[in-house]
Amino acid sequence: MGCNRNCGLLTGAIIGAVLAIFGGVLIPVGDNLIGKAIKKEAVIANGTIAFENWLVPGSSVYRQFWVFHVQNPSEVLDQGARPKLEQRGPYTYRVRYLPKENVTENSDGTISYMLPNVARFEPDMSVGTENDTITCLNLAVVAAPALYTNTFIQLLLNTWIKASKSSMLQNRTVKELLWGYKDPFLNKVPFPLDPVLGVFYPYNGTFDGLYKVYTGKEDIKKTAIIESYKNKRNLSYWEGHCDLVNGTDGASFPPFVKKDQILRFFSSDICRSIYGVFQGKQDVKGISLYRFTVPREAFASPAEVRDNSCFCTDEVVSKNCTLAGVLDISACKAGRPVFISLPHFLHGSDSLLHDVEGLSPNEKEHDTFLDVEPITGFTLQFAKRLQVNLLVKPAPKIEALSKVKKPYVFPLLWLNESAVIGDAKAEMFRSKVTGRVQMLSVLQMVLMITGSVLFLAFMGSYFIYRSKKLK
Repeated sequence: MGCNRNCGLLTGAIIGAVLAIFGGVLIPVGDNLIGKAIKKEAVIANGTIAFENWLVPGSSVYRQFWVFHVQNPSEVLDQGARPKLEQRGPYTYRVRYLPKENVTENSDGTISYMLPNVARFEPDMSVGTENDTITCLNLAVVAAPALYTNTFIQLLLNTWIKASKSSMLQNRTVKELLWGYKDPFLNKVPFPLDPVLGVFYPYNGTFDGLYKVYTGKEDIKKTAIIESYKNKRNLSYWEGHCDLVNGTDGASFPPFVKKDQILRFFSSDICRSIYGVFQGKQDVKGISLYRFTVPREAFASPAEVRDNSCFCTDEVVSKNCTLAGVLDISACKAGRPVFISLPHFLHGSDSLLHDVEGLSPNEKEHDTFLDVEPITGFTLQFAKRLQVNLLVKPAPKIEALSKVKKPYVFPLLWLNESAVIGDAKAEMFRSKVTGRVQMLSVLQMVLMITGSVLFLAFMGSYFIYRSKKLK
Protein backbone atom coordinates (compact mmCIF):
# COMPACT_ATOMS: atom_id res chain seq x y z
CA MET A 1 0.00 0.00 0.00
CA GLY A 2 2.86 2.38 0.94
CA CYS A 3 4.65 1.55 -2.28
CA ASN A 4 1.50 2.18 -4.25
CA ARG A 5 0.99 5.56 -2.59
CA ASN A 6 4.64 6.50 -3.17
CA CYS A 7 4.38 5.43 -6.77
CA GLY A 8 1.16 7.41 -7.20
CA LEU A 9 2.71 10.57 -5.79
CA LEU A 10 5.84 10.16 -7.93
CA THR A 11 3.68 9.45 -10.98
CA GLY A 12 1.69 12.65 -10.35
CA ALA A 13 4.93 14.59 -9.98
CA ILE A 14 6.28 13.12 -13.21
CA ILE A 15 3.05 13.99 -15.06
CA GLY A 16 3.28 17.56 -13.74
CA ALA A 17 6.91 17.80 -14.82
CA VAL A 18 6.05 16.46 -18.27
CA LEU A 19 3.22 19.00 -18.66
CA ALA A 20 5.50 21.86 -17.59
CA ILE A 21 8.26 20.70 -19.94
CA PHE A 22 5.75 20.25 -22.75
CA GLY A 23 4.48 23.80 -22.17
CA GLY A 24 8.07 25.06 -22.28
CA VAL A 25 8.81 23.10 -25.46
CA LEU A 26 5.68 24.56 -27.04
CA ILE A 27 7.21 28.06 -26.87
CA PRO A 28 9.90 27.57 -29.56
CA VAL A 29 7.81 25.00 -31.44
CA GLY A 30 4.74 27.26 -31.34
CA ASP A 31 6.75 30.31 -32.31
CA ASN A 32 8.16 28.36 -35.24
CA LEU A 33 4.69 27.26 -36.35
CA ILE A 34 3.36 30.82 -36.02
CA GLY A 35 6.36 32.13 -37.93
CA LYS A 36 5.77 29.72 -40.79
CA ALA A 37 2.05 30.53 -40.93
CA ILE A 38 2.67 34.29 -40.89
CA LYS A 39 5.37 34.04 -43.54
CA LYS A 40 2.91 32.16 -45.73
CA GLU A 41 0.05 34.64 -45.22
CA ALA A 42 2.17 37.84 -45.25
CA VAL A 43 3.44 37.26 -48.77
CA ILE A 44 1.75 39.45 -51.39
CA ALA A 45 0.41 36.62 -53.55
CA ASN A 46 -3.07 35.72 -54.70
CA GLY A 47 -4.94 33.82 -51.99
CA THR A 48 -3.10 35.17 -48.93
CA ILE A 49 -4.48 37.49 -46.23
CA ALA A 50 -1.84 40.04 -47.21
CA PHE A 51 -2.99 40.07 -50.83
CA GLU A 52 -6.65 40.63 -49.86
CA ASN A 53 -5.63 43.49 -47.59
CA TRP A 54 -3.22 44.89 -50.16
CA LEU A 55 -5.44 44.86 -53.26
CA VAL A 56 -8.31 46.83 -51.68
CA PRO A 57 -7.92 48.76 -48.42
CA GLY A 58 -9.40 46.82 -45.49
CA SER A 59 -10.99 49.99 -44.16
CA SER A 60 -12.53 53.22 -45.39
CA VAL A 61 -9.92 55.91 -45.96
CA TYR A 62 -11.04 59.50 -45.43
CA ARG A 63 -9.24 62.73 -46.23
CA GLN A 64 -10.37 65.70 -44.15
CA PHE A 65 -9.44 69.23 -45.20
CA TRP A 66 -9.25 72.37 -43.09
CA VAL A 67 -8.83 75.45 -45.28
CA PHE A 68 -7.35 78.74 -44.04
CA HIS A 69 -9.64 81.74 -44.50
CA VAL A 70 -7.97 85.18 -44.53
CA GLN A 71 -9.84 87.47 -42.12
CA ASN A 72 -8.03 90.73 -42.95
CA PRO A 73 -7.76 90.79 -46.76
CA SER A 74 -7.75 94.60 -47.07
CA GLU A 75 -4.81 95.01 -44.67
CA VAL A 76 -2.85 92.26 -46.41
CA LEU A 77 -3.43 93.72 -49.89
CA ASP A 78 -3.05 97.43 -49.06
CA GLN A 79 -0.46 97.41 -46.27
CA GLY A 80 1.36 94.10 -46.56
CA ALA A 81 0.06 93.20 -43.08
CA ARG A 82 0.41 89.75 -41.53
CA PRO A 83 -2.52 87.60 -42.64
CA LYS A 84 -4.96 86.65 -39.89
CA LEU A 85 -6.01 83.09 -40.57
CA GLU A 86 -9.03 81.11 -39.47
CA GLN A 87 -9.21 77.40 -40.22
CA ARG A 88 -12.54 76.16 -41.55
CA GLY A 89 -13.48 72.52 -41.77
CA PRO A 90 -13.35 69.66 -41.87
CA TYR A 91 -14.50 69.08 -45.42
CA THR A 92 -14.33 65.30 -45.73
CA TYR A 93 -13.81 63.08 -48.76
CA ARG A 94 -13.60 59.34 -49.07
CA VAL A 95 -10.49 58.29 -50.94
CA ARG A 96 -8.58 55.11 -51.83
CA TYR A 97 -11.71 52.94 -52.09
CA LEU A 98 -10.94 51.55 -55.56
CA PRO A 99 -8.73 48.47 -55.98
CA LYS A 100 -5.22 48.82 -57.36
CA GLU A 101 -5.04 48.67 -61.14
CA ASN A 102 -2.65 47.16 -63.69
CA VAL A 103 -1.56 44.60 -61.08
CA THR A 104 1.24 42.53 -62.63
CA GLU A 105 3.30 39.80 -60.98
CA ASN A 106 6.89 39.93 -62.20
CA SER A 107 9.46 37.14 -62.49
CA ASP A 108 11.94 38.91 -60.17
CA GLY A 109 9.83 38.48 -57.03
CA THR A 110 8.03 41.82 -57.36
CA ILE A 111 4.51 42.96 -58.17
CA SER A 112 3.61 46.20 -60.01
CA TYR A 113 0.50 48.33 -59.69
CA MET A 114 -1.07 51.76 -60.08
CA LEU A 115 -3.05 53.56 -57.37
CA PRO A 116 -6.23 55.18 -58.74
CA ASN A 117 -6.90 58.67 -57.36
CA VAL A 118 -10.52 59.35 -56.47
CA ALA A 119 -12.25 61.61 -53.95
CA ARG A 120 -15.95 61.53 -53.06
CA PHE A 121 -17.41 64.26 -50.86
CA GLU A 122 -19.02 63.07 -47.62
CA PRO A 123 -21.48 65.79 -46.51
CA ASP A 124 -22.45 63.97 -43.29
CA MET A 125 -18.83 64.08 -42.14
CA SER A 126 -18.29 67.75 -43.10
CA VAL A 127 -19.12 71.06 -41.43
CA GLY A 128 -20.42 72.65 -44.62
CA THR A 129 -20.70 72.11 -48.35
CA GLU A 130 -18.14 72.16 -51.13
CA ASN A 131 -19.66 75.47 -52.19
CA ASP A 132 -18.60 77.30 -49.02
CA THR A 133 -16.60 80.37 -50.04
CA ILE A 134 -13.27 81.29 -48.46
CA THR A 135 -10.73 84.07 -48.98
CA CYS A 136 -7.38 82.51 -49.82
CA LEU A 137 -4.20 83.05 -51.77
CA ASN A 138 -4.39 83.51 -55.52
CA LEU A 139 -2.41 80.45 -56.60
CA ALA A 140 -1.49 81.72 -60.07
CA VAL A 141 -0.50 85.25 -59.05
CA VAL A 142 1.68 84.12 -56.13
CA ALA A 143 3.42 81.43 -58.20
CA ALA A 144 4.13 83.74 -61.14
CA PRO A 145 7.39 85.37 -59.90
CA ALA A 146 8.81 81.99 -58.87
CA LEU A 147 8.12 80.52 -62.30
CA TYR A 148 9.25 83.59 -64.26
CA THR A 149 12.15 85.53 -62.78
CA ASN A 150 12.93 87.59 -65.90
CA THR A 151 12.02 91.28 -65.40
CA PHE A 152 10.53 91.71 -68.87
CA ILE A 153 8.38 88.57 -68.47
CA GLN A 154 7.16 89.82 -65.09
CA LEU A 155 6.12 93.12 -66.70
CA LEU A 156 4.07 91.15 -69.22
CA LEU A 157 2.57 89.04 -66.46
CA ASN A 158 1.65 92.20 -64.58
CA THR A 159 -0.29 93.43 -67.61
CA TRP A 160 -2.34 90.23 -67.78
CA ILE A 161 -2.88 90.14 -64.00
CA LYS A 162 -4.24 93.70 -64.08
CA ALA A 163 -6.36 92.99 -67.15
CA SER A 164 -7.96 90.04 -65.32
CA LYS A 165 -8.48 92.19 -62.18
CA SER A 166 -6.64 89.59 -60.13
CA SER A 167 -4.87 90.28 -56.83
CA MET A 168 -2.77 88.39 -54.30
CA LEU A 169 -5.94 87.07 -52.62
CA GLN A 170 -9.13 85.67 -54.10
CA ASN A 171 -12.51 84.27 -53.10
CA ARG A 172 -13.01 80.63 -54.03
CA THR A 173 -15.28 77.78 -53.07
CA VAL A 174 -13.74 74.86 -51.23
CA LYS A 175 -14.34 72.64 -54.26
CA GLU A 176 -12.58 75.10 -56.58
CA LEU A 177 -9.57 75.52 -54.32
CA LEU A 178 -9.10 71.78 -53.90
CA TRP A 179 -9.95 70.31 -57.28
CA GLY A 180 -9.60 73.14 -59.79
CA TYR A 181 -11.08 76.27 -61.37
CA LYS A 182 -10.47 78.34 -64.49
CA ASP A 183 -8.15 81.15 -63.42
CA PRO A 184 -8.97 84.57 -64.98
CA PHE A 185 -5.31 85.63 -65.05
CA LEU A 186 -4.13 82.46 -66.80
CA ASN A 187 -7.08 82.75 -69.16
CA LYS A 188 -5.66 86.11 -70.32
CA VAL A 189 -2.22 84.73 -71.14
CA PRO A 190 -2.02 84.48 -74.95
CA PHE A 191 -0.01 81.27 -74.90
CA PRO A 192 -1.16 77.65 -75.04
CA LEU A 193 -1.48 76.64 -71.39
CA ASP A 194 -4.08 75.04 -69.17
CA PRO A 195 -5.94 77.86 -67.39
CA VAL A 196 -7.35 75.44 -64.80
CA LEU A 197 -5.55 75.03 -61.50
CA GLY A 198 -6.23 73.92 -57.93
CA VAL A 199 -4.21 72.64 -55.00
CA PHE A 200 -4.80 69.02 -56.05
CA TYR A 201 -5.67 69.53 -59.71
CA PRO A 202 -5.76 67.16 -61.56
CA TYR A 203 -6.84 64.41 -59.15
CA ASN A 204 -10.02 62.44 -59.90
CA GLY A 205 -9.39 60.02 -62.74
CA THR A 206 -5.60 60.16 -62.40
CA PHE A 207 -3.18 57.54 -61.06
CA ASP A 208 -0.24 57.44 -58.68
CA GLY A 209 2.60 55.18 -59.76
CA LEU A 210 3.80 52.94 -61.28
CA TYR A 211 4.80 51.22 -58.03
CA LYS A 212 6.89 48.05 -58.04
CA VAL A 213 7.20 46.28 -54.66
CA TYR A 214 8.69 43.04 -53.39
CA THR A 215 6.16 40.28 -52.70
CA GLY A 216 8.23 38.62 -49.98
CA LYS A 217 8.24 35.22 -51.69
CA GLU A 218 12.02 35.17 -52.00
CA ASP A 219 12.82 37.19 -48.87
CA ILE A 220 10.13 37.79 -46.24
CA LYS A 221 12.16 40.72 -44.86
CA LYS A 222 11.52 42.61 -48.12
CA THR A 223 7.73 42.20 -48.16
CA ALA A 224 6.02 45.38 -49.49
CA ILE A 225 9.35 47.23 -49.80
CA ILE A 226 9.27 49.50 -52.87
CA GLU A 227 11.72 48.33 -55.52
CA SER A 228 11.02 51.29 -57.80
CA TYR A 229 8.60 54.18 -58.32
CA LYS A 230 7.76 55.24 -61.86
CA ASN A 231 10.44 52.77 -62.98
CA LYS A 232 13.15 54.56 -61.00
CA ARG A 233 14.80 53.96 -57.64
CA ASN A 234 15.38 57.65 -57.10
CA LEU A 235 13.16 60.72 -57.50
CA SER A 236 15.40 63.27 -59.26
CA TYR A 237 14.20 65.99 -56.85
CA TRP A 238 16.92 65.93 -54.20
CA GLU A 239 20.62 65.26 -53.78
CA GLY A 240 22.23 62.19 -52.25
CA HIS A 241 20.32 59.85 -49.96
CA CYS A 242 17.35 62.26 -49.75
CA ASP A 243 16.48 61.34 -53.34
CA LEU A 244 16.08 57.60 -52.70
CA VAL A 245 12.73 55.81 -52.57
CA ASN A 246 12.93 53.99 -49.25
CA GLY A 247 10.64 51.59 -47.41
CA THR A 248 7.05 50.67 -48.23
CA ASP A 249 4.00 52.77 -49.15
CA GLY A 250 2.98 52.74 -45.46
CA ALA A 251 0.03 50.36 -45.87
CA SER A 252 2.10 47.44 -44.58
CA PHE A 253 5.62 46.51 -43.58
CA PRO A 254 7.64 43.28 -43.45
CA PRO A 255 6.30 41.01 -40.66
CA PHE A 256 7.71 40.69 -37.13
CA VAL A 257 8.07 44.41 -36.43
CA LYS A 258 10.23 45.31 -33.42
CA LYS A 259 9.89 48.31 -31.12
CA ASP A 260 13.44 49.48 -31.83
CA GLN A 261 12.92 49.48 -35.60
CA ILE A 262 12.73 52.60 -37.75
CA LEU A 263 9.83 52.15 -40.19
CA ARG A 264 10.57 53.87 -43.49
CA PHE A 265 7.88 54.68 -46.03
CA PHE A 266 7.52 56.74 -49.19
CA SER A 267 4.83 59.39 -49.66
CA SER A 268 4.26 60.79 -53.13
CA ASP A 269 2.25 63.64 -51.53
CA ILE A 270 5.43 65.10 -50.07
CA CYS A 271 7.77 63.84 -52.80
CA ARG A 272 10.12 62.07 -50.38
CA SER A 273 10.65 59.08 -48.15
CA ILE A 274 10.12 59.57 -44.45
CA TYR A 275 10.15 57.45 -41.31
CA GLY A 276 8.40 56.62 -38.05
CA VAL A 277 9.75 55.66 -34.63
CA PHE A 278 8.05 53.62 -31.90
CA GLN A 279 5.97 55.70 -29.49
CA GLY A 280 3.85 53.17 -27.57
CA LYS A 281 1.22 50.43 -27.73
CA GLN A 282 -2.38 50.86 -28.80
CA ASP A 283 -5.40 48.57 -28.58
CA VAL A 284 -7.72 48.85 -31.57
CA LYS A 285 -10.83 46.63 -31.67
CA GLY A 286 -9.17 44.02 -29.48
CA ILE A 287 -5.95 43.95 -31.51
CA SER A 288 -2.65 45.03 -29.93
CA LEU A 289 -0.74 47.45 -32.18
CA TYR A 290 2.56 49.35 -32.14
CA ARG A 291 2.25 53.08 -32.74
CA PHE A 292 4.99 54.68 -34.85
CA THR A 293 5.04 58.46 -35.22
CA VAL A 294 6.95 60.77 -37.55
CA PRO A 295 9.42 62.43 -35.16
CA ARG A 296 10.32 66.11 -34.91
CA GLU A 297 13.77 65.28 -36.33
CA ALA A 298 12.27 64.34 -39.72
CA PHE A 299 11.50 68.03 -40.40
CA ALA A 300 14.36 69.50 -38.35
CA SER A 301 16.76 71.98 -39.94
CA PRO A 302 20.13 70.71 -41.26
CA ALA A 303 21.73 72.80 -38.52
CA GLU A 304 20.21 70.34 -36.03
CA VAL A 305 20.06 67.12 -38.08
CA ARG A 306 22.86 66.96 -40.63
CA ASP A 307 21.16 64.16 -42.61
CA ASN A 308 18.48 66.69 -43.63
CA SER A 309 20.98 68.94 -45.44
CA CYS A 310 20.04 67.51 -48.84
CA PHE A 311 16.46 68.73 -48.30
CA CYS A 312 17.68 72.33 -48.07
CA THR A 313 17.35 73.76 -51.59
CA ASP A 314 17.15 77.55 -51.08
CA GLU A 315 19.59 79.12 -48.63
CA VAL A 316 17.81 82.48 -48.69
CA VAL A 317 14.33 81.19 -47.85
CA SER A 318 15.71 78.63 -45.38
CA LYS A 319 17.90 81.28 -43.70
CA ASN A 320 21.11 79.42 -44.48
CA CYS A 321 19.44 76.07 -43.86
CA THR A 322 18.43 76.92 -40.27
CA LEU A 323 14.66 76.98 -40.90
CA ALA A 324 12.91 73.95 -39.39
CA GLY A 325 9.50 72.49 -40.10
CA VAL A 326 8.99 73.11 -43.82
CA LEU A 327 9.97 71.23 -46.97
CA ASP A 328 10.39 72.96 -50.33
CA ILE A 329 8.87 70.57 -52.91
CA SER A 330 8.88 73.00 -55.83
CA ALA A 331 11.18 70.63 -57.75
CA CYS A 332 8.39 68.05 -57.98
CA LYS A 333 5.65 70.65 -58.58
CA ALA A 334 6.96 72.02 -61.88
CA GLY A 335 8.69 74.93 -60.13
CA ARG A 336 5.59 76.19 -58.30
CA PRO A 337 6.67 77.42 -54.83
CA VAL A 338 4.91 74.72 -52.80
CA PHE A 339 6.12 74.08 -49.27
CA ILE A 340 4.95 71.15 -47.14
CA SER A 341 4.83 71.15 -43.36
CA LEU A 342 3.00 69.51 -40.51
CA PRO A 343 -0.33 71.23 -39.68
CA HIS A 344 -0.04 74.64 -38.02
CA PHE A 345 3.75 74.44 -38.53
CA LEU A 346 4.07 71.79 -35.81
CA HIS A 347 7.78 71.39 -34.92
CA GLY A 348 8.56 74.41 -37.12
CA SER A 349 10.75 77.43 -36.41
CA ASP A 350 9.15 80.28 -34.47
CA SER A 351 9.56 82.63 -37.43
CA LEU A 352 7.00 80.60 -39.42
CA LEU A 353 4.37 81.24 -36.75
CA HIS A 354 5.33 84.92 -36.45
CA ASP A 355 4.73 85.60 -40.16
CA VAL A 356 1.02 84.73 -39.88
CA GLU A 357 -1.61 84.89 -37.15
CA GLY A 358 -4.11 82.30 -36.01
CA LEU A 359 -2.07 79.09 -35.92
CA SER A 360 -1.85 76.88 -32.85
CA PRO A 361 0.24 73.70 -33.27
CA ASN A 362 -0.80 70.70 -31.20
CA GLU A 363 0.93 67.30 -31.27
CA LYS A 364 -2.21 65.32 -30.50
CA GLU A 365 -4.15 66.84 -33.40
CA HIS A 366 -1.36 67.48 -35.88
CA ASP A 367 1.23 64.70 -35.80
CA THR A 368 1.36 61.71 -38.17
CA PHE A 369 1.19 58.14 -36.89
CA LEU A 370 0.92 54.54 -38.06
CA ASP A 371 -0.52 51.79 -35.84
CA VAL A 372 1.08 48.55 -37.00
CA GLU A 373 0.19 44.99 -36.00
CA PRO A 374 3.70 43.72 -35.14
CA ILE A 375 3.35 40.04 -36.12
CA THR A 376 2.05 40.62 -39.67
CA GLY A 377 3.35 44.15 -40.27
CA PHE A 378 -0.09 45.35 -41.42
CA THR A 379 -1.01 48.98 -40.73
CA LEU A 380 -4.49 48.74 -39.17
CA GLN A 381 -4.90 52.41 -38.21
CA PHE A 382 -3.16 55.57 -39.37
CA ALA A 383 -3.42 59.33 -39.60
CA LYS A 384 -1.31 61.15 -42.19
CA ARG A 385 -1.41 64.87 -41.51
CA LEU A 386 0.27 67.57 -43.56
CA GLN A 387 -0.13 71.21 -44.50
CA VAL A 388 0.14 72.74 -47.97
CA ASN A 389 1.72 76.20 -48.14
CA LEU A 390 2.88 78.59 -50.84
CA LEU A 391 5.94 80.81 -50.65
CA VAL A 392 4.95 84.47 -51.08
CA LYS A 393 7.80 86.68 -52.33
CA PRO A 394 8.11 90.40 -53.08
CA ALA A 395 7.85 91.16 -56.82
CA PRO A 396 8.20 94.92 -57.51
CA LYS A 397 7.27 94.48 -61.19
CA ILE A 398 4.00 92.79 -60.30
CA GLU A 399 1.67 95.30 -58.67
CA ALA A 400 -0.47 92.63 -56.99
CA LEU A 401 2.60 91.60 -54.96
CA SER A 402 4.23 94.99 -54.52
CA LYS A 403 3.14 95.32 -50.87
CA VAL A 404 4.82 92.07 -49.82
CA LYS A 405 7.66 93.09 -47.51
CA LYS A 406 9.66 89.86 -47.35
CA PRO A 407 9.43 86.21 -48.41
CA TYR A 408 7.24 84.10 -46.11
CA VAL A 409 5.42 80.78 -46.11
CA PHE A 410 1.64 81.22 -46.41
CA PRO A 411 -0.63 78.30 -45.29
CA LEU A 412 -3.39 77.27 -47.70
CA LEU A 413 -4.88 74.22 -45.97
CA TRP A 414 -4.06 71.16 -43.95
CA LEU A 415 -5.34 67.63 -44.28
CA ASN A 416 -5.78 64.50 -42.24
CA GLU A 417 -5.90 61.27 -44.25
CA SER A 418 -6.92 58.53 -41.85
CA ALA A 419 -8.38 55.06 -41.58
CA VAL A 420 -9.05 52.34 -39.04
CA ILE A 421 -9.65 48.66 -39.74
CA GLY A 422 -13.35 47.86 -40.23
CA ASP A 423 -15.29 45.63 -37.85
CA ALA A 424 -15.55 42.71 -40.29
CA LYS A 425 -11.84 42.82 -41.15
CA ALA A 426 -10.97 43.15 -37.45
CA GLU A 427 -13.03 40.04 -36.64
CA MET A 428 -11.32 38.13 -39.46
CA PHE A 429 -7.93 39.34 -38.23
CA ARG A 430 -8.62 38.30 -34.65
CA SER A 431 -9.85 34.84 -35.66
CA LYS A 432 -7.14 34.07 -38.22
CA VAL A 433 -4.10 35.81 -36.74
CA THR A 434 -4.07 37.31 -33.26
CA GLY A 435 -6.65 34.89 -31.82
CA ARG A 436 -4.58 31.84 -32.74
CA VAL A 437 -1.41 33.42 -31.39
CA GLN A 438 -3.14 34.30 -28.11
CA MET A 439 -4.67 30.81 -27.86
CA LEU A 440 -1.26 29.20 -28.26
CA SER A 441 0.27 31.55 -25.67
CA VAL A 442 -2.52 30.76 -23.20
CA LEU A 443 -2.06 27.01 -23.81
CA GLN A 444 1.69 27.33 -23.17
CA MET A 445 1.11 29.22 -19.91
CA VAL A 446 -1.65 26.83 -18.72
CA LEU A 447 0.53 23.79 -19.36
CA MET A 448 3.58 25.27 -17.62
CA ILE A 449 1.64 26.59 -14.62
CA THR A 450 -0.54 23.47 -14.23
CA GLY A 451 2.45 21.19 -14.67
CA SER A 452 4.56 23.14 -12.19
CA VAL A 453 1.77 23.20 -9.59
CA LEU A 454 1.17 19.45 -10.00
CA PHE A 455 4.87 18.68 -9.79
CA LEU A 456 5.38 20.76 -6.65
CA ALA A 457 2.18 19.49 -5.02
CA PHE A 458 2.91 15.79 -5.64
CA MET A 459 6.60 16.06 -4.81
CA GLY A 460 5.75 17.98 -1.62
CA SER A 461 3.20 15.33 -0.65
CA TYR A 462 5.72 12.58 -1.44
CA PHE A 463 8.40 14.04 0.85
CA ILE A 464 5.88 14.73 3.64
CA TYR A 465 4.63 11.18 3.43
CA ARG A 466 8.20 9.84 3.40
CA SER A 467 9.19 11.87 6.46
CA LYS A 468 6.12 10.68 8.41
CA LYS A 469 6.84 7.10 7.49
CA LEU A 470 10.47 7.33 8.68
CA LYS A 471 9.29 8.61 12.10
